[in-house]
Amino acid sequence: MGSATVNDAPPIRVMLVDDHAVVRSGLAAFLAAFDDLELVGEAADGLEAVALCGRVHPDVILMDMVMPRMDGAAATRGIREKYPNVQIIALTSFKEDELVQNALLSGAIGYLLKNVGADDLAKAIRAAHAGRATLAPEAAEALIHTARTAGIPLPGHDLTEREREVLALMVEGLNNTEISERLIVSKSTVKFHVSNILSKLHVSSRTEAVALALQKNLVA
Repeated sequence: MGSATVNDAPPIRVMLVDDHAVVRSGLAAFLAAFDDLELVGEAADGLEAVALCGRVHPDVILMDMVMPRMDGAAATRGIREKYPNVQIIALTSFKEDELVQNALLSGAIGYLLKNVGADDLAKAIRAAHAGRATLAPEAAEALIHTARTAGIPLPGHDLTEREREVLALMVEGLNNTEISERLIVSKSTVKFHVSNILSKLHVSSRTEAVALALQKNLVA
């Protein structure tokens, strides 16, 4: 494994959250084997995790999902709201559909099972740090199963033609004034469309809407 650091970039700061000390020590040993990964903190439950995150400023958190006091999904949501730049990978023994969905809806960028190999886990941490998702095959299956059984439509399925036009211009990086000039409509009309788009995509900011549009190919 030797010198895994690329271009002398600082190591990725990793925090561990798991209520089992033996799991944390195993993960700590794994991290020590990679030059480009650095352990900066450990928490035994979600409440500790939220508090610790503000002190140690990790880049990536490996988060157990089932814990006392505050579970992984609630902790993920709390951390992502306060520290949106921190990426969180759900690392758990469970692959139930609901857990997978809750983790991802809460803002986790990945979902892995604890039987994942060391190299795959390291790759997932690097991917998360770069903003790319990694899902265990079982987690992907769970999502597909949930979507099929619930008949969940894809996000953005209910956008009107005009809303899609506005979203496409948002993806181009235009602000409301520029969009109103391009579409020859008032700024208040654009604001109304943007508000509808955020609501229909279940996101809270323009940045998230643009990211989702690109991720799901919602605009041409």
